[in-house]
Amino acid sequence: MNYTVEVIINLPREVVIEKMDNPYNLKHWQKGFIRYEVLEGTLGQEGAKMKLEYKMGKRDMTLIETILNRNFPHEFHATYDAKGVHNIQKNYFEEIDKNHTKWISESEFQFSGFGMKLMSWLMPGAFKKQSKKYMQDFKNFAEKDISVATLK
Repeated sequence: MNYTVEVIINLPREVVIEKMDNPYNLKHWQKGFIRYEVLEGTLGQEGAKMKLEYKMGKRDMTLIETILNRNFPHEFHATYDAKGVHNIQKNYFEEIDKNHTKWISESEFQFSGFGMKLMSWLMPGAFKKQSKKYMQDFKNFAEKDISVATLK
């Protein structure tokens, strides 16, 4: 499954990258984020692996992020692996003008196991909707300092 989502952020690209490149900020725009742990490599650098833990309702979820390409301020590519799911995500940051940045995110999902394959077939829009939600939450955090960590 492949899709692309994008959002315009009303900030200079340097400010967008500064906020995005700080793992402390994940809790402010990824609802359910609990913590991260560096597993190998240098935090935020190509080749690094990081464990990301989330609480989604009553469900716990762990992702392993592997950074493939870190070419800020232009692009950031990584894979995210969880049980039954391999996600390749390519993020591009285009400077529209001095005060506006377009974030384009291309996602490719590969599923293993019957349950995840069935879910992707029955609810393909759910993955795209979640990606768009994270992007909108990042926009709100970056522009207005609205944190999902403090929202009920």
